[in-house]
Amino acid sequence: MFENLVGNEKAKKSLTQSIKSKNIPHSYIFSGPEGVGKRLFALDYAKTIMCNENGKCNNECDSCIKFNGNSNPDYMQIEPDGKVIKIDQIRKVQERIAEKPIVSSKKVYVINNADSMTEESQNCLLKTLEECPKYAIIILVVSNESRLLATIKSRCVIVKFTRISDQKLRKHFTNLSDEQIKLLDGSFLYVNSIEKKQEEYNNILKIVDILQNGTLLELIEESEMLYTEKDSIFEILNYLNIVLLQRKITEPVIIVEKTKRKISSNNNYEMCIDYLLMNSWKSIRTNNSKV
Repeated sequence: MFENLVGNEKAKKSLTQSIKSKNIPHSYIFSGPEGVGKRLFALDYAKTIMCNENGKCNNECDSCIKFNGNSNPDYMQIEPDGKVIKIDQIRKVQERIAEKPIVSSKKVYVINNADSMTEESQNCLLKTLEECPKYAIIILVVSNESRLLATIKSRCVIVKFTRISDQKLRKHFTNLSDEQIKLLDGSFLYVNSIEKKQEEYNNILKIVDILQNGTLLELIEESEMLYTEKDSIFEILNYLNIVLLQRKITEPVIIVEKTKRKISSNNNYEMCIDYLLMNSWKSIRTNNSKV
């Protein structure tokens, strides 16, 4: 259990111990930042709970085989319908939860993004939490625990998840640079985006090299990407600042932040990039001239 999941050792230990001691609460809240693996932890935990041999069958029992094939009738995962989880979705949980397990000893219900439940949905779920059958476990996966009613939280065991250390991410993603690891900000949320944008991120490294040692004309010629990547400019500028700070080039960092604010305020986009490049280049030259 959890062998392929990165980070959150404290949560792993707590959940593993509950399996070993057979002391499994009927309701959990898995709470923590987006992208740290809460839903994957919930899936792995659910599979082990439902295993006919308490997680020791090597995926050979009927429950695990069906779980791996997404066909275990004793498991149910609820996702938001649009932006929210509606009361009708919770009522379906109530209907299913009343039925006894078919292939497993337990039934598990994972409500992903449970903090998107409407207040009406939460009040409906509350009745289920208060009268949960012995064979049922409900796991609420949330990024914003404060959106849950206090009455919901009081009936659940809360398992806290934290951001993943750069060291662990670096071991897991050997294809990413140290600067790109920093950009992940302790989660997997932007991994696909970063891996798809390797060319753009390599371009940023060239831009920083020119900022330090090149001419303004060279900088503008190399920075065409900044003018064309409008949809992802904030992500790119965040990466630019990470590279600058990693290299201890502090002068342009404030200019990058001002550029982000200008773009957010709907200033002319091309003029914002002009401002970024010219002022960043000048700030480094001014500082060097003082040395």
